Amino acid sequence: MASTARRKGSRCVHWRARPAANGRDHVSSWCRLPAPASRRQPLPIRRLGSEPLDEPVTATEDEALYLDEAINRAIGTRLREERRRLDLTLHDVALRSGLSLGMISKVENAQTSPSLRTLARLSLALEMPVTTFFRGFEEEHDASYVKAGEGIELVREGTRHGHRYELLAAAKGAQRRVQPFLITLTERAEAFPLFQHEGVELLYGLEGSVAYRYGQHTYDLDPGDSLMFDGGIPHGPERLNRLPIKFLSITIELEGDQREG
Repeated sequence: MASTARRKGSRCVHWRARPAANGRDHVSSWCRLPAPASRRQPLPIRRLGSEPLDEPVTATEDEALYLDEAINRAIGTRLREERRRLDLTLHDVALRSGLSLGMISKVENAQTSPSLRTLARLSLALEMPVTTFFRGFEEEHDASYVKAGEGIELVREGTRHGHRYELLAAAKGAQRRVQPFLITLTERAEAFPLFQHEGVELLYGLEGSVAYRYGQHTYDLDPGDSLMFDGGIPHGPERLNRLPIKFLSITIELEGDQREG
């Protein structure tokens, strides 16, 4: 026979079994205890082990999250490239490394942050150094943002001939190999200088029309036209067809180019 007893936050059931051999009744009980506080009130989810979601997320946290995701993508990309280079399937890599097929799939698809132990096993399976997984991953470099008309005006050889040179980006370090200029011609001149420099140059017409000399050839540069050439060959405007003239000039210094200008 069963009976029910209640206490705050719980529910208990008691029942009397058949008499035992000693003639005594056997009484059993079953109680459902109150749920733990962690079940009744979910704990706030924390991001990056720092602040609850209901509090502002700092820029540092966002940067850390971005960096973590970028590293995972770099590792996954390198794992896929090396696996395909060796003509291996995911199953082959799993057998070689002793890792589960699911783990390898997650690493390759940037769905998990692999431990150093996991990377060490993968590097042995693919016969490459652990550092290979991070090859190609770089911290984000500073961007160069210039508002319209606020580029740095430089004085160069063509300035006295009516050229206006506006540097559109102030690059640093290795990025200095690329120099973008907005060149404006507003005055007619009888003679124009010819230029020579290292690397290659790309011109893109924006406004007006100019006959541009490159070596023994002359090209009409109109809006939408482009011209790319070796900077070591003499080049420069030869005839101003329609003023004012504007065109982009992007100079790219090639690695290992030591030519004297």
